[in-house]
Amino acid sequence: MKKIGFIDYYLDEWHANHYPKMIKELSGGAAEVSYAWAEKDAENGMSNARWAQENDIVLAGTQDELIEKSDYLVVLSPDNPEMHEELCRKALKSGKRTFVDKTFAPSKEMAARLFELADKNNTPMYSCSALRFCKELAGVDKNGVDFISSRGPGSFEPYLIHQVEPIISVMGFDLKRIMFVGTNKIPGLLMEYRDGRKAVLNMFGWDCPFSLALGYNSDKTVVINECTDYFESFLKNMIRFFLTGEGRIEAAETIAIMDVIEKSRIAAQKPLTWVELC
Repeated sequence: MKKIGFIDYYLDEWHANHYPKMIKELSGGAAEVSYAWAEKDAENGMSNARWAQENDIVLAGTQDELIEKSDYLVVLSPDNPEMHEELCRKALKSGKRTFVDKTFAPSKEMAARLFELADKNNTPMYSCSALRFCKELAGVDKNGVDFISSRGPGSFEPYLIHQVEPIISVMGFDLKRIMFVGTNKIPGLLMEYRDGRKAVLNMFGWDCPFSLALGYNSDKTVVINECTDYFESFLKNMIRFFLTGEGRIEAAETIAIMDVIEKSRIAAQKPLTWVELC
């Protein structure tokens, strides 16, 4: 059985609490989370030592120990992407297959630096939102999509990526500019491609499921009323990457997504004004 090591900012968070059981089941026992390390204890939750005991996972004393003993690495910290550069530094020098949780980086520049570090040290690495793997998108025709309307739950950050990434996974990342088109209560973002295609997303609160409507440059329309099974498909892809090296998302695509995330903060400060992307 292959051993996976978790590197986190603090361990008592949703992803670290749920991934170990799911990974072991979905891999058929071929891989499991064996080690974990975090920079600090959760402020309003279990200590790292208690978390490790509750999950029957060895708490490593240092990142170096965890990296040495693990076959594959997962850098978590899903709610604190600003910590990813610090938490990834040793992992991306290890040469071991590494997954970095969403949101990959708070800026395009940091995202580029992390990929450069991984490439320099021959460390296979990728990052993504689980939503790009929703069951309903798997068989969607990506040719000729002219417009996407997306809806979902959550606050503007960190949930924005869960709508931006599925849109880009379908329409590509040759984006030109974005515009904030929502309100303080219902944030929204309009995305325009260099060839004129567009997508719009809105965040309607926690009771709104992730959903998409795709309009094509023909008369065809595809409506996905609810995105489902994304965590299972996402983790299956992660396991496939660890065991075979396949399934990585292109670095240029992830960097482009982080550019949208970064520039969306600027757009939110000046609604109905175009903000150019790099």
